This record gives sequence, C-alpha cells and structure tokens, in this order.
Amino acid sequence: MALITLDDLKSTNGPLLGIDPGTKTFGLAVSDPTRLIATPVETLRRKKFTPDAGKIFALYDERKCAAIVIGNPINMDGSEGPRSQSVRDFAHNLMSLRDVPIFFWDERLSTAAVTRTMLEADISRKKRAENVDKLAASYILQGVLDRLRA
Repeated sequence: MALITLDDLKSTNGPLLGIDPGTKTFGLAVSDPTRLIATPVETLRRKKFTPDAGKIFALYDERKCAAIVIGNPINMDGSEGPRSQSVRDFAHNLMSLRDVPIFFWDERLSTAAVTRTMLEADISRKKRAENVDKLAASYILQGVLDRLRA
C-alpha cells in the first residue's frame, strides 16, 4: 500500500490504529470495528525503531486493523516543520518494513486539548504524564472517525 487519502480510508473496512508519535513515546489507540469510538490502548516508550515497529505491528495484527492513522504535527501557520518531517520519515520507515496503508491527520493542539481536559478533571500530574500520549492518539483517531462519518 502506501500513503492514502481520506477517500481511500473510507473504502477500507475494519478497525483503525491511531498513533501519536512523540519524541520520547508513541501514544497508541484503536477504533472499534464499526469505527464509532477510538479507545486509548497504551503508551510505548521509544527505544529503537525495529522493536518499536514490531510492537506497533503486533497491535495492528492483534486488533485486525485495516489502516494506520498517524498524527502529523503541522505548524500553526499550516506549514510542515522538522517534527512533521520526522513523522513522515517514521511512516516511510514503517512502510519499508511492511506494506500497510497509512493516513496522516493534522494533530495541531491535540495534546493541549487532552491536557486541558485532564486538568479540568483535576487529574494528578503523574496520571496526566502517564496517560497524555495514548489519550492524544485516541483524540486524533476520534477526529478521523468523526470525519469519516460526516
């Protein structure tokens, strides 16, 4: 496969795997098979690419996912900076290991939105740190699911 469009994503069936790629961790979330709800799954601490990719693909296979949605950190002015290029490189490296469909979703302010929600819920700093990445992945994936239904 390769990088796909929203229309390509609409033509697939099955759950989607959402990834919020950070510099130190990956937040992972999965949708249900009907693509109504995104559920946070886990936060992976980044180590080396190949073992990290193995864990991502293991979750992809376990949940019988149809595609991967990766949050792309676009700059506020709409341009793509170094972080965005790093995410694109990560996606291309994943595709070099395995032929999977990958869709990019603009993730501007996803972590900020999740953090704000946790602050409003008076969640402790430690709990916020443990959960922010997987919740951001869920937030990104839910945005895609909502767009697919619109």
